[in-house]
Amino acid sequence: MTETTLPTVSAIVVTFRSGPALKECLYALLADGDVSEIIVVNNGTTDADLDWLRNFKTPDRCRYELVSGHGNIGFAAGVNLGARHAMGERLLIINPDAVLRIGSVRKLEEALSASTSHPCLVGGKLIYPSGDEQRGARRELLTPWRAFVTFTGLYTLESMYPNFRNLHREHDEEPESPVPMPVISGALCYISTTDYTAISGFDEGYFLHVEDIDICRRVAEAGGKVIYTPLASAMHYGSTSKVSVSFVEWNKAKGLARYFRINSKGLIGRTFARASLLFFAPLLIGRSLAIRGVQHTRQAIRELGD
Repeated sequence: MTETTLPTVSAIVVTFRSGPALKECLYALLADGDVSEIIVVNNGTTDADLDWLRNFKTPDRCRYELVSGHGNIGFAAGVNLGARHAMGERLLIINPDAVLRIGSVRKLEEALSASTSHPCLVGGKLIYPSGDEQRGARRELLTPWRAFVTFTGLYTLESMYPNFRNLHREHDEEPESPVPMPVISGALCYISTTDYTAISGFDEGYFLHVEDIDICRRVAEAGGKVIYTPLASAMHYGSTSKVSVSFVEWNKAKGLARYFRINSKGLIGRTFARASLLFFAPLLIGRSLAIRGVQHTRQAIRELGD
Protein backbone atom coordinates (compact mmCIF):
# COMPACT_ATOMS: atom_id res chain seq x y z
CA MET A 1 0.00 0.00 0.00
CA THR A 2 1.45 3.36 -0.99
CA GLU A 3 0.81 6.87 0.19
CA THR A 4 -1.30 7.57 -2.90
CA THR A 5 -3.63 4.61 -2.43
CA LEU A 6 -4.50 5.11 1.24
CA PRO A 7 -8.11 6.39 1.53
CA THR A 8 -8.86 9.61 3.36
CA VAL A 9 -9.34 8.93 7.08
CA SER A 10 -11.51 10.90 9.52
CA ALA A 11 -10.67 10.39 13.19
CA ILE A 12 -13.70 10.83 15.47
CA VAL A 13 -13.06 11.64 19.13
CA VAL A 14 -16.01 11.97 21.52
CA THR A 15 -14.96 13.73 24.70
CA PHE A 16 -16.62 14.36 28.05
CA ARG A 17 -14.45 15.95 30.75
CA SER A 18 -11.55 13.85 29.50
CA GLY A 19 -8.75 15.83 31.12
CA PRO A 20 -5.14 16.12 29.88
CA ALA A 21 -5.27 12.76 28.07
CA LEU A 22 -7.35 14.39 25.33
CA LYS A 23 -4.42 16.57 24.29
CA GLU A 24 -2.17 13.51 24.04
CA CYS A 25 -4.82 11.80 21.93
CA LEU A 26 -5.09 14.66 19.45
CA TYR A 27 -1.34 15.21 19.13
CA ALA A 28 -0.85 11.49 18.47
CA LEU A 29 -3.47 11.64 15.70
CA LEU A 30 -1.61 14.55 14.16
CA ALA A 31 1.65 12.61 14.36
CA ASP A 32 0.20 9.87 12.16
CA GLY A 33 0.36 11.36 8.69
CA ASP A 34 -2.38 9.02 7.47
CA VAL A 35 -5.08 10.88 9.42
CA SER A 36 -6.75 13.31 7.02
CA GLU A 37 -9.27 14.86 9.39
CA ILE A 38 -9.96 15.13 13.12
CA ILE A 39 -13.52 15.60 14.36
CA VAL A 40 -13.85 16.30 18.08
CA VAL A 41 -17.38 15.90 19.42
CA ASN A 42 -17.58 17.81 22.68
CA ASN A 43 -20.18 16.25 24.97
CA GLY A 44 -19.02 18.46 27.82
CA THR A 45 -15.80 19.96 29.13
CA THR A 46 -14.34 22.71 31.28
CA ASP A 47 -14.18 26.26 29.96
CA ALA A 48 -10.38 26.06 29.84
CA ASP A 49 -10.38 22.84 27.82
CA LEU A 50 -13.09 24.16 25.51
CA ASP A 51 -10.97 27.24 24.83
CA TRP A 52 -7.99 24.98 24.07
CA LEU A 53 -10.09 22.88 21.67
CA ARG A 54 -11.33 25.99 19.88
CA ASN A 55 -7.76 27.11 19.31
CA PHE A 56 -6.29 23.71 18.42
CA LYS A 57 -4.37 24.03 15.16
CA THR A 58 -3.65 21.38 12.56
CA PRO A 59 -1.43 21.47 9.44
CA ASP A 60 -3.05 21.98 6.05
CA ARG A 61 -2.99 18.25 5.31
CA CYS A 62 -5.36 17.56 8.21
CA ARG A 63 -8.77 19.19 8.51
CA TYR A 64 -10.04 19.86 12.05
CA GLU A 65 -13.58 20.47 13.28
CA LEU A 66 -14.96 20.91 16.78
CA VAL A 67 -18.62 19.95 17.16
CA SER A 68 -20.01 21.47 20.34
CA GLY A 69 -23.09 22.89 22.03
CA HIS A 70 -25.28 19.77 21.97
CA GLY A 71 -24.72 18.64 25.59
CA ASN A 72 -23.90 15.16 26.78
CA ILE A 73 -25.65 12.91 24.28
CA GLY A 74 -23.62 9.79 25.06
CA PHE A 75 -20.87 7.97 23.20
CA ALA A 76 -22.92 6.24 20.50
CA ALA A 77 -24.85 9.38 19.52
CA GLY A 78 -21.62 11.38 19.73
CA VAL A 79 -19.83 9.14 17.24
CA ASN A 80 -22.82 9.23 14.90
CA LEU A 81 -22.83 13.02 15.11
CA GLY A 82 -19.13 13.11 14.30
CA ALA A 83 -19.65 10.75 11.37
CA ARG A 84 -22.21 13.14 9.88
CA HIS A 85 -19.57 15.87 9.89
CA ALA A 86 -16.77 13.63 8.60
CA MET A 87 -15.57 13.91 5.00
CA GLY A 88 -13.21 10.90 4.88
CA GLU A 89 -13.68 7.56 3.16
CA ARG A 90 -12.77 5.80 6.41
CA LEU A 91 -13.75 6.45 10.02
CA LEU A 92 -11.21 5.96 12.80
CA ILE A 93 -13.11 5.91 16.09
CA ILE A 94 -10.84 6.44 19.06
CA ASN A 95 -11.38 7.27 22.72
CA PRO A 96 -10.19 10.66 24.01
CA ASP A 97 -7.89 8.91 26.51
CA ALA A 98 -6.24 6.67 23.88
CA VAL A 99 -2.86 7.53 22.34
CA LEU A 100 -2.50 6.06 18.86
CA ARG A 101 0.76 4.40 17.88
CA ILE A 102 2.20 5.91 14.69
CA GLY A 103 1.56 3.71 11.67
CA SER A 104 -1.57 2.13 13.12
CA VAL A 105 -3.95 3.69 10.60
CA ARG A 106 -2.06 1.98 7.77
CA LYS A 107 -2.27 -1.40 9.55
CA LEU A 108 -5.99 -0.96 10.16
CA GLU A 109 -6.49 -0.16 6.47
CA GLU A 110 -4.47 -3.20 5.41
CA ALA A 111 -6.72 -5.46 7.50
CA LEU A 112 -9.85 -3.78 6.14
CA SER A 113 -8.72 -3.92 2.52
CA ALA A 114 -7.86 -7.62 2.79
CA SER A 115 -11.41 -8.52 3.84
CA THR A 116 -13.75 -9.83 1.16
CA SER A 117 -16.77 -9.50 3.45
CA HIS A 118 -18.70 -6.31 4.04
CA PRO A 119 -19.63 -4.57 6.22
CA CYS A 120 -16.22 -4.91 7.85
CA LEU A 121 -15.17 -3.50 11.21
CA VAL A 122 -11.53 -3.63 12.34
CA GLY A 123 -10.31 -3.22 15.89
CA GLY A 124 -6.80 -2.63 17.21
CA LYS A 125 -4.86 -3.62 20.29
CA LEU A 126 -5.29 -1.62 23.50
CA ILE A 127 -2.38 -1.30 25.89
CA TYR A 128 -2.30 -0.22 29.54
CA PRO A 129 0.26 2.47 30.45
CA SER A 130 2.23 -0.42 31.99
CA GLY A 131 2.60 -1.97 28.54
CA ASP A 132 0.33 -4.96 29.19
CA GLU A 133 -2.55 -5.74 26.86
CA GLN A 134 -5.78 -4.21 28.08
CA ARG A 135 -9.01 -6.14 28.22
CA GLY A 136 -11.79 -5.30 25.79
CA ALA A 137 -10.09 -5.44 22.40
CA ARG A 138 -10.54 -9.23 22.11
CA ARG A 139 -13.89 -10.54 23.30
CA GLU A 140 -16.40 -13.30 22.78
CA LEU A 141 -19.93 -12.45 21.72
CA LEU A 142 -22.02 -11.52 24.75
CA THR A 143 -24.60 -13.98 26.05
CA PRO A 144 -26.47 -13.99 29.39
CA TRP A 145 -24.47 -16.98 30.61
CA ARG A 146 -21.13 -15.52 29.53
CA ALA A 147 -21.94 -12.21 31.20
CA PHE A 148 -22.90 -14.01 34.42
CA VAL A 149 -19.70 -16.09 34.42
CA THR A 150 -17.48 -13.09 33.63
CA PHE A 151 -18.92 -10.55 36.05
CA THR A 152 -19.21 -12.97 38.98
CA GLY A 153 -15.64 -14.23 38.57
CA LEU A 154 -16.72 -17.80 37.82
CA TYR A 155 -14.57 -17.67 34.68
CA THR A 156 -11.68 -18.76 36.91
CA LEU A 157 -13.11 -22.27 36.49
CA GLU A 158 -12.62 -22.15 32.71
CA SER A 159 -9.54 -24.39 32.72
CA MET A 160 -11.60 -27.20 34.28
CA TYR A 161 -15.00 -26.40 32.78
CA PRO A 162 -14.91 -24.94 29.24
CA ASN A 163 -18.48 -23.70 29.57
CA PHE A 164 -17.23 -21.19 32.16
CA ARG A 165 -15.53 -19.21 29.41
CA ASN A 166 -14.51 -15.63 30.09
CA LEU A 167 -15.94 -12.92 27.87
CA HIS A 168 -12.51 -11.23 27.75
CA ARG A 169 -9.74 -13.00 25.79
CA GLU A 170 -6.69 -10.76 26.28
CA HIS A 171 -4.85 -13.61 28.02
CA ASP A 172 -5.16 -15.90 25.01
CA GLU A 173 -2.09 -16.29 22.82
CA GLU A 174 -1.91 -13.20 20.64
CA PRO A 175 -2.13 -13.68 16.87
CA GLU A 176 0.68 -12.43 14.67
CA SER A 177 -1.62 -11.01 12.03
CA PRO A 178 -5.25 -9.88 11.61
CA VAL A 179 -7.82 -12.51 12.62
CA PRO A 180 -11.62 -12.68 12.86
CA MET A 181 -12.85 -11.74 16.33
CA PRO A 182 -16.45 -11.82 17.61
CA VAL A 183 -16.11 -8.47 19.42
CA ILE A 184 -13.51 -5.69 19.32
CA SER A 185 -13.42 -2.42 21.27
CA GLY A 186 -15.08 0.85 20.34
CA ALA A 187 -12.10 2.60 21.94
CA LEU A 188 -10.08 1.93 18.76
CA CYS A 189 -11.90 0.78 15.64
CA TYR A 190 -11.93 1.44 11.92
CA ILE A 191 -14.62 1.15 9.27
CA SER A 192 -15.42 2.54 5.85
CA THR A 193 -17.91 5.39 5.79
CA THR A 194 -20.00 3.37 3.34
CA ASP A 195 -20.23 0.38 5.70
CA TYR A 196 -20.90 2.59 8.71
CA THR A 197 -23.82 4.21 6.91
CA ALA A 198 -25.11 0.84 5.69
CA ILE A 199 -25.45 -0.48 9.27
CA SER A 200 -26.79 2.89 10.54
CA GLY A 201 -23.77 3.49 12.77
CA PHE A 202 -23.93 2.94 16.51
CA ASP A 203 -27.27 2.28 18.17
CA GLU A 204 -28.03 5.50 20.07
CA GLY A 205 -30.17 3.57 22.54
CA TYR A 206 -26.87 2.81 24.32
CA PHE A 207 -25.59 5.82 26.23
CA LEU A 208 -22.23 4.51 27.45
CA HIS A 209 -20.83 0.96 27.02
CA VAL A 210 -22.16 -2.11 25.17
CA GLU A 211 -22.66 -0.12 21.93
CA ASP A 212 -19.47 -1.67 20.57
CA ILE A 213 -20.70 -5.20 21.34
CA ASP A 214 -23.95 -4.36 19.61
CA ILE A 215 -22.35 -3.00 16.45
CA CYS A 216 -20.11 -6.07 16.18
CA ARG A 217 -23.19 -8.28 16.41
CA ARG A 218 -24.96 -6.26 13.70
CA VAL A 219 -21.93 -6.40 11.39
CA ALA A 220 -21.93 -10.19 11.65
CA GLU A 221 -25.69 -10.43 11.18
CA ALA A 222 -25.40 -8.33 8.02
CA GLY A 223 -23.04 -10.95 6.57
CA GLY A 224 -19.92 -8.94 7.32
CA LYS A 225 -16.79 -9.56 9.34
CA VAL A 226 -15.24 -8.21 12.55
CA ILE A 227 -11.44 -8.31 12.57
CA TYR A 228 -8.81 -7.79 15.26
CA THR A 229 -5.30 -6.75 14.28
CA PRO A 230 -2.45 -6.69 16.82
CA LEU A 231 -0.44 -4.61 14.34
CA ALA A 232 -2.43 -1.45 15.17
CA SER A 233 -2.52 -0.24 18.75
CA ALA A 234 -3.12 2.58 21.18
CA MET A 235 -2.08 3.17 24.76
CA HIS A 236 -5.35 3.55 26.63
CA TYR A 237 -5.39 5.29 29.98
CA GLY A 238 -9.02 4.43 30.72
CA SER A 239 -11.43 6.15 33.13
CA THR A 240 -9.99 9.66 32.76
CA SER A 241 -13.39 11.37 32.52
CA LYS A 242 -14.41 13.18 35.68
CA VAL A 243 -17.52 11.13 36.38
CA SER A 244 -18.45 8.85 39.26
CA VAL A 245 -17.99 5.10 39.22
CA SER A 246 -21.69 4.61 39.88
CA PHE A 247 -22.62 6.73 36.82
CA VAL A 248 -20.39 4.69 34.50
CA GLU A 249 -21.39 1.28 35.85
CA TRP A 250 -25.09 2.15 35.99
CA ASN A 251 -25.00 3.02 32.30
CA LYS A 252 -23.08 -0.18 31.58
CA ALA A 253 -25.75 -2.16 33.43
CA LYS A 254 -28.49 -0.38 31.47
CA GLY A 255 -26.65 -1.18 28.24
CA LEU A 256 -26.39 -4.85 29.15
CA ALA A 257 -30.08 -4.99 30.03
CA ARG A 258 -30.99 -3.37 26.72
CA TYR A 259 -28.74 -5.71 24.77
CA PHE A 260 -30.28 -8.79 26.36
CA ARG A 261 -33.79 -7.44 25.93
CA ILE A 262 -33.22 -6.95 22.20
CA ASN A 263 -31.36 -10.18 21.53
CA SER A 264 -32.70 -12.72 24.01
CA LYS A 265 -34.74 -15.59 22.62
CA GLY A 266 -36.81 -18.05 24.58
CA LEU A 267 -38.37 -17.83 28.01
CA ILE A 268 -35.11 -18.08 29.98
CA GLY A 269 -33.43 -15.38 27.91
CA ARG A 270 -36.37 -13.00 28.19
CA THR A 271 -36.64 -13.59 31.93
CA PHE A 272 -32.92 -12.92 32.37
CA ALA A 273 -33.21 -9.76 30.28
CA ARG A 274 -35.92 -8.37 32.56
CA ALA A 275 -33.94 -9.15 35.71
CA SER A 276 -30.50 -8.20 34.40
CA LEU A 277 -30.58 -4.50 35.29
CA LEU A 278 -31.23 -5.18 38.97
CA PHE A 279 -28.63 -7.95 38.93
CA PHE A 280 -25.80 -6.26 37.05
CA ALA A 281 -25.99 -2.70 38.44
CA PRO A 282 -24.88 -3.48 42.03
CA LEU A 283 -22.51 -6.20 40.81
CA LEU A 284 -20.71 -3.90 38.35
CA ILE A 285 -20.54 -0.96 40.76
CA GLY A 286 -19.14 -3.15 43.52
CA ARG A 287 -16.63 -4.80 41.21
CA SER A 288 -15.42 -1.46 39.82
CA LEU A 289 -14.96 0.01 43.29
CA ALA A 290 -12.99 -3.06 44.35
CA ILE A 291 -10.74 -2.89 41.27
CA ARG A 292 -10.06 0.81 41.76
CA GLY A 293 -9.32 0.19 45.42
CA VAL A 294 -6.71 -2.43 44.51
CA GLN A 295 -5.20 -0.11 41.90
CA HIS A 296 -4.92 2.77 44.38
CA THR A 297 -3.33 0.45 46.94
CA ARG A 298 -0.76 -0.81 44.45
CA GLN A 299 0.04 2.75 43.38
CA ALA A 300 0.51 3.79 47.02
CA ILE A 301 2.86 0.83 47.60
CA ARG A 302 4.90 1.75 44.52
CA GLU A 303 5.17 5.36 45.68
CA LEU A 304 6.33 4.25 49.11
CA GLY A 305 8.92 2.02 47.44
CA ASP A 306 10.23 4.95 45.42
